[in-house]
Amino acid sequence: MMENVESDSKVQIRSGALTRARLATGAAMAFERLWPKVLPLLLAALLFASLSWSGLFRALPDAARYAIGAVFALLALASLIPLLRFRLPDAAEITSRIEAANQLQHQPIAAQNDRLPADADPVSAALWLEHQRRMASRIGSVAADAPRPAIPRLDPFALRSIPVLIAAVALAFSFSGSGTLTDILHGAPPPEKVPPRIDAWVTPPAYTGRAPVFLTSAANAATKLFTVPAGSEVTLRVTGGAGTEIAKLGAAELKPDESGGAAADKEAPAIFKSALTSDAQLSLSSDGRPLDDWQFKITPDQPPKIEFSGDAERTFSGSQTFAYKAIDDYGIASGRALLTLEGAAANARPLYDAPEFKLSAPGRKSKDGLAKTAKDISEHPWAGASVRVTLTAMDDAKQECRSQPRAMELAEKVFANPLAKALIEQRRILALDANSKPAILNILDMLTLHPDETIKNASHYLGIHTAQRRLQLARTDDELRSVVAYLWEIANGIESFGLTDAQRRMREAQEKLSKALEEGASDEEIAKLTEELRKAMKDVMRELAEQARKNPDLAKEMPPGTDMLTQQEIDKMLDKMQDLAKQGARDEAKELLSQLNEMMNNLQAGKGQQQGGEGQSAMGEQMNKLGEMMRRQQQLMDETQRMDQGGEGQPGDQGGEGQNPGTGEGQEGQNGQSPGGRFGGLQGRQGQLQRDLQALMDGLEGMGLDPGRALGDAGRSMGQAEGNLGKGDGGEALADQSEALDALRKGAEGLMNQMQQALGQQGGGTRPGFRRGANPLDPLGRPRATTGPDFGQTTKVPDDIDVQRAREILETIRKRLGDALSPQLERNYLERLLKFD
Repeated sequence: MMENVESDSKVQIRSGALTRARLATGAAMAFERLWPKVLPLLLAALLFASLSWSGLFRALPDAARYAIGAVFALLALASLIPLLRFRLPDAAEITSRIEAANQLQHQPIAAQNDRLPADADPVSAALWLEHQRRMASRIGSVAADAPRPAIPRLDPFALRSIPVLIAAVALAFSFSGSGTLTDILHGAPPPEKVPPRIDAWVTPPAYTGRAPVFLTSAANAATKLFTVPAGSEVTLRVTGGAGTEIAKLGAAELKPDESGGAAADKEAPAIFKSALTSDAQLSLSSDGRPLDDWQFKITPDQPPKIEFSGDAERTFSGSQTFAYKAIDDYGIASGRALLTLEGAAANARPLYDAPEFKLSAPGRKSKDGLAKTAKDISEHPWAGASVRVTLTAMDDAKQECRSQPRAMELAEKVFANPLAKALIEQRRILALDANSKPAILNILDMLTLHPDETIKNASHYLGIHTAQRRLQLARTDDELRSVVAYLWEIANGIESFGLTDAQRRMREAQEKLSKALEEGASDEEIAKLTEELRKAMKDVMRELAEQARKNPDLAKEMPPGTDMLTQQEIDKMLDKMQDLAKQGARDEAKELLSQLNEMMNNLQAGKGQQQGGEGQSAMGEQMNKLGEMMRRQQQLMDETQRMDQGGEGQPGDQGGEGQNPGTGEGQEGQNGQSPGGRFGGLQGRQGQLQRDLQALMDGLEGMGLDPGRALGDAGRSMGQAEGNLGKGDGGEALADQSEALDALRKGAEGLMNQMQQALGQQGGGTRPGFRRGANPLDPLGRPRATTGPDFGQTTKVPDDIDVQRAREILETIRKRLGDALSPQLERNYLERLLKFD
């Protein structure tokens, strides 16, 4: 009996392990049957998720999106059909699977479940029980069987992994916001409302030279008050927002600017523009809610002012120069000189209009508004006429002003030949009054009355006789004007008679270059004509040098102050003139060319001038002495300043200027010291300079010239400086020396005017107002020794204002700021760039 009980417990224990194996094996068999039927549905779901996560449904229209959704719905329903045939494994199938998995023979597990009929006899029951016990002993420890689905057999190439990989990639991509699983229902989500970005700026008129003001980043953006010039344009740019923004300037509503295609592109920024003509407020609102506003105070454009700033200058070559002062709050745009005849008869009938005289505008950065304009009017029939000149100026706002009229005599080309001079005078009379024809015919008759005595050259006589005949036959104004032009040709031919080929080429080159500068020729043409003039001037200089070699006394016949040019100085002047032309300063280039031409004319004219030669040489010698005194006074000022500041003075001028060999004055204090103080050496030299000035003044009086009050003031200032140096007061001495130097400059200018007038009376051809040789500048444009050093008053820097590039940069910055995808770091940097103080 004990053995039977023990066997029953072992069977039950084995039955507990068997139950667990049956459950696990049944689940494995159910999975094997279910997985092949569920896999198509899962693959379809992965494909749907991949398309959703990739953002495809957001990019498709509604009809295509709904069609694809219907296709996936049908695929899902078709995938459910195999599930209808699914059934769970029964007990017998599970038992058979366990026995096969554990390699149990004779079905020991199935025998445990078998039962005898109820009417079996005891012997059979005992035998059956023994059989079950023996089968149970074979079972041992059974294990459940693992699932073995048939997928590898159905999909030997593992194509089922492709949808899985695609879904994994799409899932990773979906984290960037590309798409969601619900996109099949509503497509792309509504865009997020971007808060509007407001950019506002004011662009002043280009002629003001002012930079645009960025309103939202300016220094006074907090106060919302901006002062801008009249005619400025305000621009308001709104990027993003609801698209319902309204801009108003005062009470007027602004319409968006649609020139850039903003109306067609919904994402384009809205741009509002308007001109500012009066004080107003600019406001921006959206859906009745105010967004921002700005106040503008308009600065009116003041009219220009113009007036003469000095006497008009004339040259022998016929160049007229006007000096004037033109002022405007934003610069002068253009100017003209209006000429009317002075003292003309009431019935006069001029054949020509007044010469057109455009004035060059002062630089926009010029504080004093001073400017000069030179024009060659030698060929114009009005040259030499008495006129009344009125200067006009206009600014960029088309506001015009006029100066007080001034009476003057226009420049003209000075002819040395008496016959040419007479023809030019009659030409001018005829051009200014066609009614003077009978009187001019009488004058021409008188000129040709005794040709053997008055006209030595037969060709000149023939030309005058032809002009006389043409004038007799002239009936219309055009015919009279042709006679005027013919008289100019005859006079120039008579004047140039006897000129060498080099001199003729030089004059032709001068006229061509002057005309090219007047008409605004190209830089290449200017360079070509400049090179022709350079070569012609070289030939002329070579001829003059050859004449000077043959006649050594020729240099003594030159008038005082005449510019003794060298070829190197001519080249430098031509190079400077060409540079000015390239920089756009054509008026300055023409003036420099006029100066060079005048110097060359004076150089040639000095060959035969012998009348008054000794007096002229004496005058030039006195001017040289005065210039040397100014240099010595400047040197004394420099040494006084160094010693007064604690430095060591330089004795200077050893045994030379400022010393009196006879008395030894100026020798004491060679080391900067003397018994009278540390300025003793300078004191002696200052006293000597004062005595030399007095001697110069005595010499000028002996020549019939008035030294003037300025030179007397210079002598007194020198005496005061000498006394202060003896006292050791360097500061007071320095001030006296400065006053003495200024007085010497003023005296030199007055003396120069007297000498010019004296030379005009002696030479018989120079009139007040002409610059004859005594040019205040040297051939290189620098002040001479008699005018003192240049403190920047004659230096002019070309004024080139170009804000176009700045405007392009600002527009680029604003576009970058309007880009919603720009990083915040870049936005902050661009904001700082637009902060104008």
